[in-house]
Amino acid sequence: METRTFDLAGADGPMSCYEAIPDRNGPPTRGAVVVLQEAFGVNAHIEDVTRRLAGAGYHAVAPYLFHRTGSPTIAYDNVAAVIPHMQAVTDKRVIADVEAVVSRLHEARWSTGQIGVVGFCMGGRSSFLVAGTMALGAAVGFYGGAIVTGRSANMDSLLGLIPGMATPWLGLFGDADLSIPEEDVEVLRERLSSEARVDTTVVRYAEADHGFHCDVRPSYSAEAAADAWRRTLNWFGGRLAQPEP
Repeated sequence: METRTFDLAGADGPMSCYEAIPDRNGPPTRGAVVVLQEAFGVNAHIEDVTRRLAGAGYHAVAPYLFHRTGSPTIAYDNVAAVIPHMQAVTDKRVIADVEAVVSRLHEARWSTGQIGVVGFCMGGRSSFLVAGTMALGAAVGFYGGAIVTGRSANMDSLLGLIPGMATPWLGLFGDADLSIPEEDVEVLRERLSSEARVDTTVVRYAEADHGFHCDVRPSYSAEAAADAWRRTLNWFGGRLAQPEP
């Protein structure tokens, strides 16, 4: 596996990206995945997810969505430090950043249908934003908040994107996550079922809390994380266009 951090030219200046590419001597690469960070930056956990995707056969790239405010990584117990960086991340800017990464993947000879996106926390919401704005092969969101009920001018409800959604989306949520009410998850499920024209699935884990996939957080749930990761790989494996032999 080859890993590196490189700078990508963006609309607002250079954007660092962490990249993991499957071993050239291993099985054929299955596709490409854009990894969207938590609210704590492209930290060790996001880098680990990127490498895990490469280990599963995907060319994975994690853009530093906080590049406009210095590309920091923030400790999980320092939530207050997250706020100024999140305030600089608008939906328009997220789409611009993802489009820049997708363009880079096109240069690497990946077609649009061979490219997926997965996001966690803040990135989980961003995965839904991307699925409702861009036509990619597949998208997965882990515990993305503010999809149903907006939280600020920068994080408004995204339900209005559903009728035009062009990318199949899998949403993974924990019932013990107080930041995303179960009622909101069920509203999302119903709206997707009745309005989306692409394949969508919403999964709830009864005992899981926010951040259940991150093994360095107290909320980590090995059982939920394992099942969610299996579903993620199956979602990509069944929906991303396969490279030609």
